[in-house]
Amino acid sequence: MDYTSSAKEIIAAVGGKENILELSHCATRLRFVLKDSQIPNDQQVEKIQGVKGLSRTSGQYQIIIGTEVPKAYQAINHELGGEIHSDDSERPKEGWFNQVLGIISGAITPMIPALTGAGLLKAFLALFVNLKWMSNTSDTYVMLSFIADAAFYFMPVIVAYGAAKKFKTNQVLAMVVAATLIHPTFTTLVGEGTSLTFLGIPVTLVSYGSTIIPALLSTWLMSYVEKISEKIIPSFLKYFLKPLVVIAVTATITILALAPLGNLIGNVVAGLIEGLNAYGSWIVPTVIGGVFPLLVMTGMHWSLAPFWLGSIANTGSETLLGPGSLASNIAQGAASLVVAIKTKDPEQKSIASSAGFTALLGITEPAMFGVTIKQKSILFSVMAGGLIGGAYAGFSGLVRYSAGGAGIALLPVFIGENPMNLIHALITMLIAFVSTFIITYVWGFKPEDIPVKKAGKVTIPTPVNGEIIDLSAVNDEVFSKKMMGEGFAVIPTDGHLISPIEGKVTMVFDTKHAIGLTCENGLELLIHIGLDTINLKGDMFDALVKTGDTVKKGQPLIDFNLAGIIDAGYDPTTMVVFTSSVNEVTDFSFGKKNTADTVLSVEM
Repeated sequence: MDYTSSAKEIIAAVGGKENILELSHCATRLRFVLKDSQIPNDQQVEKIQGVKGLSRTSGQYQIIIGTEVPKAYQAINHELGGEIHSDDSERPKEGWFNQVLGIISGAITPMIPALTGAGLLKAFLALFVNLKWMSNTSDTYVMLSFIADAAFYFMPVIVAYGAAKKFKTNQVLAMVVAATLIHPTFTTLVGEGTSLTFLGIPVTLVSYGSTIIPALLSTWLMSYVEKISEKIIPSFLKYFLKPLVVIAVTATITILALAPLGNLIGNVVAGLIEGLNAYGSWIVPTVIGGVFPLLVMTGMHWSLAPFWLGSIANTGSETLLGPGSLASNIAQGAASLVVAIKTKDPEQKSIASSAGFTALLGITEPAMFGVTIKQKSILFSVMAGGLIGGAYAGFSGLVRYSAGGAGIALLPVFIGENPMNLIHALITMLIAFVSTFIITYVWGFKPEDIPVKKAGKVTIPTPVNGEIIDLSAVNDEVFSKKMMGEGFAVIPTDGHLISPIEGKVTMVFDTKHAIGLTCENGLELLIHIGLDTINLKGDMFDALVKTGDTVKKGQPLIDFNLAGIIDAGYDPTTMVVFTSSVNEVTDFSFGKKNTADTVLSVEM
């Protein structure tokens, strides 16, 4: 695959370098933070080679690539001229919950490869012991065991590295502060139970090895201490005094207050989980198996990471996420394969079959965002199958012994002390696959639910009275360079937008300044009223239809205050862009036209 070519297309599709505030990646996704998240056209982005799906989550525009995402990330950074760093003032405002999810995700994502590698090493050691290939008292076992444990024991330091990138603070200093929590002297005092005070203040003696929340809190505090130090310390003393102040102040407050608070939060959540397991060990895996797609779509699965990772580090296994997510991932694969078998659309068949096999291996984003969430009945089938498989996982006592995904390719994470655990994992997968396959095949998907795109020629009139101009004349490169697709523009003479086609409303933007339509033959188009009018936040726009409505040609769509938009300093030029692939656009006709007049023809 040509990642350089795809990188250029992705950058253009998200609005160019000037629209990118931040770019990072996880195991399968490119994660963009954009100035204007309305610029990218999802249908256009999905057509780029290598793109397997999209998600708008936690204030991020996420492009799903799959396991080759590091190569795509490197290619994009190369085209951008290096990593993007932006001022926080440029960022779109997010709710506090999305900010918390973003911090947890940003802090934990860099450590996942280390934890996965270490976890799989522990899994294979357990397998070798069970097969009598190795003794758990041999020197080889002991050495490999502490190598595998290192990533978990030093988890606070690894978390601090990722959190420092997220908080835009010094990474090395953040790691030093986190390291104080697991310093040999401190851990010895904890083990011996020796009392410790600092300036007369008692120190809570807790073992912080393998914890996450204390390091997140310490790095958050350090980001403020560093900013204050930068302001108050004279320039000629900063080189010496700034690191001293940052380390001393942050580490002291962390050990005295923030780390015990983080430990308390972790203990409370762990206690709730243990309480649910004591009441019924089947509850958590069943619920997670059913709702896991919703957690992934909203990014909320990251909020559970500190607790299931802590469970693995402290007890050697976890039941919070692994068992339920295994059932859900297999359900995603089963539903996608049903769509691949039954659909009459060749393009959808190809996407669903590829995504289905990928989901069975443990990478579900292509299946989820490319197939299953596009129809509620398919998504409900996945949730039902995941719930059934999760119930078996819970009743059988299935646990996950190490970090990593959940699927056929990562079955070793279910290998551990109990030899039957792997058998229960296989049965969980079988139950989830069969139940989801049957539910989706019988009820969840009918071939006619996804119509086959028809070929044909469509004539498109102007949706608003005014002067028709070429897209290249629009004062916005996203439109003038046709990054979003071919089309035309109108300088309107009134504020009444009507439908130029007969079809369905696929999207009405919250700000009501743009609308997406799909013609009966599959032609997709975006109508965007004005330039930068998203900043009006819906003021001066009145949407007359909603997403999902069927519309007739000539039916009113949006009324807008043309004079008010102009008085507010905005260009009212209205763009009509074809966001689906078309064979040819012909018969252009420019100049003054009314809504009954044809502008061009589109060959599908």
